[in-house]
Amino acid sequence: MKIGIIGAMEVEVESLKASMDIKNTVKKASMEFFEGTIGATEVVVVRSGICKVNAGICVQILADTFGVTHVLNTGAAGSLDARINIGDIVLSTDACYHDVDATIFGYKKGEIPQLGTQVFTADKELIEKAKEAIKKAAPDLGIFEGRVCSGDQFISSQEVKDAIKADFGGMCTEMEGAGIAQACFLNNIPFVIIRAISDKADGSDIMDYPEFEKKAAHDCAALVLELLKTL
Repeated sequence: MKIGIIGAMEVEVESLKASMDIKNTVKKASMEFFEGTIGATEVVVVRSGICKVNAGICVQILADTFGVTHVLNTGAAGSLDARINIGDIVLSTDACYHDVDATIFGYKKGEIPQLGTQVFTADKELIEKAKEAIKKAAPDLGIFEGRVCSGDQFISSQEVKDAIKADFGGMCTEMEGAGIAQACFLNNIPFVIIRAISDKADGSDIMDYPEFEKKAAHDCAALVLELLKTL
């Protein structure tokens, strides 16, 4: 077993590297891949950069260069569900694109033509193990399971959020998850996307983003370290 860990936040990646025995560093496609072990588990830790293309390229390098068997992706997302509080965690049941539209050719909204699926399903075992890891590493956080909706847009409009929710029924929206999920789907690699929520869906609660990022990075790193103990 060899786990590819894709982090979104530099501080989070640094926290994971501090727990690693790093044996090799590889630079590809403007990304830096750190290969080694955390405890007894072989891992490759990388920061993918922002957007779906970066995310997909990152997974393909993890598959081709390092032969990873599983992928974990952590980061932040905007809430699409008012039940979710800032800092709570969403675990992907699946992921889809909210900015793909080939409906004129008879495809579902969000479905890439000729791919054969609208959504990319996460691994059930990884979801369950991630859930248990969160309960141990950050027991104060709420845990939600649902769809992650991705697009090359930073969504700040409530109207746009409502439209994404209506079209796809997602729990959160961000910019990398579906790109990672699609690349894992094409390579038959089990994955789970783990998202710390940065805002309330209804805009009723606001947190200073640098403060949120620091806390989210700490929580994400802690739950990944706990999750690795079970893999």
